[in-house]
Amino acid sequence: MKSGKMLLGLISGAVAGAAVGLLFAPKKGADTRKAISDSSNEALEGTKGKFNEFSDSLSHKVDALKNKTKASLSNSKADQKAHEAKAEIHNMKAS
Repeated sequence: MKSGKMLLGLISGAVAGAAVGLLFAPKKGADTRKAISDSSNEALEGTKGKFNEFSDSLSHKVDALKNKTKASLSNSKADQKAHEAKAEIHNMKAS
């Protein structure tokens, strides 16, 4: 309980400090809003970039897994066909 209250107090203090800092900043309100907007846009673009990188990476991994699965299925089918052919040859020899 004490650590939760302390964390809440720290977060509340940080938010209050940021709000007071913005209110008493020496810049004009329009300049401050533009700076906030610019930094928000930069953060959003960075997040989009990271998400796109993650999505591409995940897509490549899924494709690789699909290819690996197809290859292993192809190999098992080929092995099965080979065994069938050997059995058929053995049966022909036995006849």
